[in-house]
Amino acid sequence: MRRLDQLLANLGYCSRREARAWVEAGRVTVDGQPAEDFSQKARPAQVRIDGEPPDHPDGLLLLLHKPLGLVCSHEEREGPNVYSLLPERWRRRNPAVTSIGRLDKDTSGLLLLTDQSPLVHRLTSPKHKVPKVYRATVDRDLSAELAPWFASGTLLLAGEEKPCSPAELCLVSAREATLTLTEGRYHQVRRMFAAAGANVLTLRRERFGPLDLGDLAPGQWRELALDYFLGSESL
Repeated sequence: MRRLDQLLANLGYCSRREARAWVEAGRVTVDGQPAEDFSQKARPAQVRIDGEPPDHPDGLLLLLHKPLGLVCSHEEREGPNVYSLLPERWRRRNPAVTSIGRLDKDTSGLLLLTDQSPLVHRLTSPKHKVPKVYRATVDRDLSAELAPWFASGTLLLAGEEKPCSPAELCLVSAREATLTLTEGRYHQVRRMFAAAGANVLTLRRERFGPLDLGDLAPGQWRELALDYFLGSESL
């Protein structure tokens, strides 16, 4: 059960103060009847707002094809962000929609967004070892000897004391490869290739656990069920 003003505010319809006017104007009904008061409590399934059921009252989980040039931060000073691609109502939700892990502005590809913090923790926790696949092009030819080195669990990134977990490197061509990671250190893919003397020119995440982009164009998203990852063999 939730107060109506809290429900509308949390789902991004309006502020709690504005919700009072919505209720007074008859825009909110409970069990088919105009709401009695903004403080009235009801289950989301009982509520209609402008004749429609509440928008994703249990939470959001989105798979986004992140374009280049956008950051995953909510800080305006860091530049245009991925949340600007979403409907305004979703951008006003509380808890806020956030990314599950991050891709920097020069990296494109699969990004998951949610307003459910337990799901963020579950999918970013090192103990679950969720595999993530990246495709990179670099500025010099790659040696086949990199694959066993990356897979050995001995690669030490600059400035760190703990080696990277084993990672799977597959050469696509002389200067293109896919890299599968089960951890998410800061700029890890770029730093791993830098340790091998190569600079990453383009980087795209192609898979996250069992998910791939499919035919999603950059800037597009699709909705996923919140329980999608429950019982997944990838976790």
